[in-house]
Amino acid sequence: MQLRIELICILAATALFAQAPKAPDNWKTIDDLPRIDMTGLTAVQKRAVLKLIREQDCSCQCGLKTAECLLADPNCSYSKALAIIAVKGVKDGKSLMEISKLMDASPKSRRPKLLEDPVVIPVDGSPVLGPSDAKITLVEFSDFECPYCSSAVKNASAIMAAYPKDIKLIYKQFPLSMHPHAALAAAASLAAKDQGKFWEMHNIMFANFRKLSRENMLIWAKEIGLDVDKFQADLDSGKYKKTIDKDLADGEQAGVYGTPAFFINGKLYNGPIELAGLKPILDAELKGGAKAQATAKK
Repeated sequence: MQLRIELICILAATALFAQAPKAPDNWKTIDDLPRIDMTGLTAVQKRAVLKLIREQDCSCQCGLKTAECLLADPNCSYSKALAIIAVKGVKDGKSLMEISKLMDASPKSRRPKLLEDPVVIPVDGSPVLGPSDAKITLVEFSDFECPYCSSAVKNASAIMAAYPKDIKLIYKQFPLSMHPHAALAAAASLAAKDQGKFWEMHNIMFANFRKLSRENMLIWAKEIGLDVDKFQADLDSGKYKKTIDKDLADGEQAGVYGTPAFFINGKLYNGPIELAGLKPILDAELKGGAKAQATAKK
């Protein structure tokens, strides 16, 4: 299974040429870089990773080093992806020269297309919102404890509202290991789904993504009208692990780097989840008579 990382927000192509943000002055000395999980590395290995990302240029064309960009721009997926390559290369025992070449050869060393080529995403049994005959299918890979996923909920709702007859949204679980409550929240959403209340639990957990305790999940289950005893038994049963693991594997197979990740008719969208930016793409899909490339059961 590929190393999962948190994709904060993929920049639109036009944003790549914006003025580079300023990094804190301590980027050359700070050891605890945001969004980089170096758990399990020895002190020597950590120093090797830091050396690589402090010396390697970020490929987003910002003019900053990778470590510098990590601190300066929380929206940059390029610096994140390059740092992950550095961590994995060090874990695998590769030389610094070999790792540097891998970073240069990474797909993140180029600007991505706004829409990638279509892939097949299994969605049978996944929660779905919107008309079954919609011409456009959005597949979302998301994490209930991710703040950026929480922010995307409002924008996704606005997109759905703007195209009420033309778009359906399919939710796929992608809990990140760096979020301690994400897997439990994923299971809670599926337990709610078994009682026909997935989207109600989805909404309340994303609205309270910093409060995802088991105790609160039981409170929310009662608030949205679930049979709490059944919900609790299902939540504790472990029966949803297979589904969650399958969604994670499906996401990684489809090229998901992290969350939130949205696919438009099977094509990974490398831009911000905002109606203004998405409207030309969605209108083009409709004008071209695009068929939804994924379907789901409620």
